[in-house]
Amino acid sequence: MPAGDAIKVPAEYWDDLKKKDIDKLCALSLAKPDHLRGAVLPFLNRKILVDIQNGCIRQFNNERWEKIDYPLQELVVLVYLLNVTDAPLAQEKISVRDLKDAQFFQGPHILKTGPLLELYGKNVTDFKRAAKELGGTKLDMADAAFKFRPLPRIPLYYLLWEGDEEFAPNLSILFDRSIERHLTADAIWGLVNLVSDMLLLS
Repeated sequence: MPAGDAIKVPAEYWDDLKKKDIDKLCALSLAKPDHLRGAVLPFLNRKILVDIQNGCIRQFNNERWEKIDYPLQELVVLVYLLNVTDAPLAQEKISVRDLKDAQFFQGPHILKTGPLLELYGKNVTDFKRAAKELGGTKLDMADAAFKFRPLPRIPLYYLLWEGDEEFAPNLSILFDRSIERHLTADAIWGLVNLVSDMLLLS
């Protein structure tokens, strides 16, 4: 899954989605069917219309569904809908090192924590504010920790330790062990980048 401006959403992803039974798809993905256009999918603290008929994603704004021009978000949503299973949460938090494809998350695919540490590493208060704006649920871990639900079957956990004169700040991102039942390694990487970008912009 490429990053930044290099992201292209394959047209065949939309074609494959059109072939799916919308009710079965929504039952698996925990979305709500919109039989005129597609499905309404919870994403963090908002809802996204996956407009299958017109091949785009939309968010509700100013009393109407407006198109979202954010290829990474579109790609992550499509990959989720095309690959999601009925696997329940394992209720076991794991780090990237515990994933079966842990070797993928190296070099150019290392999880995006640097910009977050630069912005929030010595400002936990602003991190908490940004996390709450995205619908994060506070956890009693680290100096500040939040559970996010970017997709209905996929939680992400962000744990921040604030830096000081003696210790550098640190950020860990944890997953529920079930995540690899729904997403491939590159899709997990893309999802983390997406949520991290949204935290930076909150």
